[in-house]
Amino acid sequence: MARIRAPRRPPGRKRRGGEARLPPVGVADVAERDADGDLFVRLAGAGEDGALIRLAPSSAEAAAGAPGLGDRVLVRFQFLETGEMEARLIKRLGASAHRILGVVRKSAREARIEPVDRRSRDSLLISADDARDLKDGDLVVAQVAPRAGQTHGPKGGRVLEKVGRVDEPRAASLIAIHSHGLPTGFSAAAEDEAAAASAPTSGVGEDLTRLPLITIDPADARDHDDAVYAQKDEDPKNPGGWIVWVAIADVGAFVTPGSALDASAREKGNSTYFPDRVEPMLPERLSADLCSLGEGEERACLAVRMVFDAAGAKLGHRFHRALMRSAASLSYEAVQAAVDGVPGAVPQGLVEDVLEPLWAAYGVVRKGRDRRQPLAIESMERKIVLAPDGSVAQIAPRPSLEAHRLIEEFMIQANVCAAETLEQRHSPLIYRVHESPSAEKMRALTDFLATLGLPWSKGEAPRTDRFNRLLETVRDGPHAEMINEVVLRTQMQANYSTENIGHFGLNLARYTHFTSPIRRYADLIIHRALIGALGLGFGGLSGEDIARLNATADQVTLCERRAMAAERDAADRYVAAFLEDQVGADFVGRITGVTRFGLFVRLAQTGADGLVPVSSLGGEYFIHEEASHALVGERTGAVWRLGRSVEVRLREATPVTGGLLLEMLSDPEPPTPGEWRPRPRGHQPRRGAPRGGRRR
Repeated sequence: MARIRAPRRPPGRKRRGGEARLPPVGVADVAERDADGDLFVRLAGAGEDGALIRLAPSSAEAAAGAPGLGDRVLVRFQFLETGEMEARLIKRLGASAHRILGVVRKSAREARIEPVDRRSRDSLLISADDARDLKDGDLVVAQVAPRAGQTHGPKGGRVLEKVGRVDEPRAASLIAIHSHGLPTGFSAAAEDEAAAASAPTSGVGEDLTRLPLITIDPADARDHDDAVYAQKDEDPKNPGGWIVWVAIADVGAFVTPGSALDASAREKGNSTYFPDRVEPMLPERLSADLCSLGEGEERACLAVRMVFDAAGAKLGHRFHRALMRSAASLSYEAVQAAVDGVPGAVPQGLVEDVLEPLWAAYGVVRKGRDRRQPLAIESMERKIVLAPDGSVAQIAPRPSLEAHRLIEEFMIQANVCAAETLEQRHSPLIYRVHESPSAEKMRALTDFLATLGLPWSKGEAPRTDRFNRLLETVRDGPHAEMINEVVLRTQMQANYSTENIGHFGLNLARYTHFTSPIRRYADLIIHRALIGALGLGFGGLSGEDIARLNATADQVTLCERRAMAAERDAADRYVAAFLEDQVGADFVGRITGVTRFGLFVRLAQTGADGLVPVSSLGGEYFIHEEASHALVGERTGAVWRLGRSVEVRLREATPVTGGLLLEMLSDPEPPTPGEWRPRPRGHQPRRGAPRGGRRR
């Protein structure tokens, strides 16, 4: 049997960083329930960045009663032999202040709030007074509130705020915003500061308006924070070399330390993007206007001039605070079409004077990238396209273009330049770091590859070029998608830190984020550091900025995780709404997750992920074999493996939670000869382990 999963821990911290500071006994709030039904607690008062610890079953439940979401409990924290931490219930203390986003469901007898979080199974019963002004289908924020004389049945709830309607086409992003606690809007002081700002036309440093810098962004982009230009290096000492300019909006000229705009941007951490809306880090007056490098507009910028030799090695760089004027705002698709020779996609003058030199410079810089061997995991992204009424019109693959890779590589090089410059000037900075895979993850990968006959030495250190050789080996084979998925899961999550450990995925010794200050607070901090370190005028790092740099690194990491989770949840809900009228239809998909409670299948057409419960896979008991990412029938040896292509039927689509329930139509694989032996006749599953489910 698979062991219970490790508890989640705060992003950006190593396991013991948050958990080791927990007291032996403490008051905690029951904050989450996972798909297995396990409850997770967070130390009371720790906030959203507190460690989530699994609440283990306890004999105290017999006297105190089993706790549920929103309960406040007294627990004992203890480390297991595996190094993981768990909490054991000592006593229930009552309801916490846990806030729940839910949908009002009214009947003639009562009114309840059904949580929108698919992990939550507890509904709240609300009073007649609370329900009087509410309608069935209202979205509300509620809090657990004890009911007078309650001894059993659903918990009581108190409505704090009505936020919308569940049947609105754009409810998906609204739910995500509120359920993840994303800060919305801006203070009056921040709005006033933005309204009073004006575009600088002098006193910002050098004049780069002569350079035909251009922006290349998605077709629907409203903020343009980076522009590029390339020219041949005329220095005879650098034959075949190129000069690449990357200019970034000078957000530090508008958002200064200690301002209301700065406080708001730090709280948000980043902009969050949904199919129907953006929750911006900066007010629109800045993000879509004064800080956006719009075509033909004079804008303040921080620019880096980089020199590369014919082999793609960077020979040097220099930062400039300047004034620029974008020669054109182009989309990735238009640029790619123009470079591919499609007439009229971009004016011919721009093609010859700007795009062709950019592509030639990229060809040189790409040589350096190829030598560096960044991790080359392939994944298919999909874009949700909305109709005018807010409903989903289509879910289409997002193309991967050479134009994307050109901009990506130039931005990476600019980010490296920022990190190098700040280190040389001994300036405080926030790094973008990415740890190499852990020994535990590498052991799991090695064991899994062995089941496919793919060698990987147990003692072999993780290297990006080694991962890339593996991916290239299986590229055209039946296991390509599965291997990409497993290699991706082997990687750690990138985060922000004041301590440099390098960036494993990009295979870089030092790296930071400098190129997106309109939408990321971490980049704004780097702009301030560069301004201060290079003596480029006002707006450098303040004493307070420096004093709380560690806290800022943690803050922006957590904000990034929060935004990613909200964006993913909103997308899941939009996809479920799109598929709601296709319940009963059959789809081709691929198994992308194998757990003890079922199989996750990604549908080929939409990229949507749905669950096939283990209880629906047949009459026998399935064992989860973690090493081989498979469910194996205890009686027959039939196997469901990660990566297998299958056919499924959509049984249920729930837009309010984003959940998809699937039925498996394909048959399992037969056991591999020699790897499985039938159980003795009359053998029964282990006691307490029900068929089609796991031991509880």
